[in-house]
Amino acid sequence: MFIGSSNKYIYSRNNMAGHSKWANIQHRKGAQDKKRGKLFSKLIREITVASKMGGPDLTSNPRLRLAVDKAKSQSMPKDNITRAIKRGSGELDGADYQEIRYEGYGPGGAAVIVDCLTDNKNRTVSDVRHAFTKFSGNLGADGSVAYMFDLIGQLYFTGIQDEDSIMEAAIDGGADDIKSITNDSFEVITSPNNFENLIEYMCSKGFKPSESEITMRCTTEANLNQKEAETMIKLVDALEELDDVQTIHTNAEISDEIIENL
Repeated sequence: MFIGSSNKYIYSRNNMAGHSKWANIQHRKGAQDKKRGKLFSKLIREITVASKMGGPDLTSNPRLRLAVDKAKSQSMPKDNITRAIKRGSGELDGADYQEIRYEGYGPGGAAVIVDCLTDNKNRTVSDVRHAFTKFSGNLGADGSVAYMFDLIGQLYFTGIQDEDSIMEAAIDGGADDIKSITNDSFEVITSPNNFENLIEYMCSKGFKPSESEITMRCTTEANLNQKEAETMIKLVDALEELDDVQTIHTNAEISDEIIENL
């Protein structure tokens, strides 16, 4: 959505790397998908693949548990979730989805990672390449930009009245970092290995995250001018419209001034 996912101004459909208007706009966009049916389709694919890879038991399959939690947070009917789990485990017939990652560069040389779940690789690579080409980008080889990102666990908390208490809980729970987004909202970063444990610990201290995910955070940023920013937004929108695309990460940074002009 989400360019970064929170802090600085970087966008990532599922990653908020900065605390600026650009990040906040993308964060809201991710939380309020323009087409609920398309959002459900993406969530169902993730549940299906998670069930296939780790089994249908939520207690022993962290990826499936996270996918189901996301689906519930978007008010997906229980029957839809159950069918997706059964398709993944082989109890019901369904498409055989494959995980594919594409890496490339967008306007201004910004790095872009596109994670997909597809049952037709040829269709997907054609659609993704077309979007890149149309909006001043190009696909790269595997690993061409992934080194610019770290895999992290990310938690968001809103409506927080006691800053000291949430910071203390996050530190005690093994968080790597905690940042204030607004006066009453916080972003907490942790390692993927500590992700589930930290969520449980924070909940035990009375802090339930409004959102949580394992995502990619960039280590370097690409500053875009207004023209590049406009094209980058079009590229991200075009990729998000593709049924096979699950998440998009980029290190594009857009200043608040440019955001105002846009």
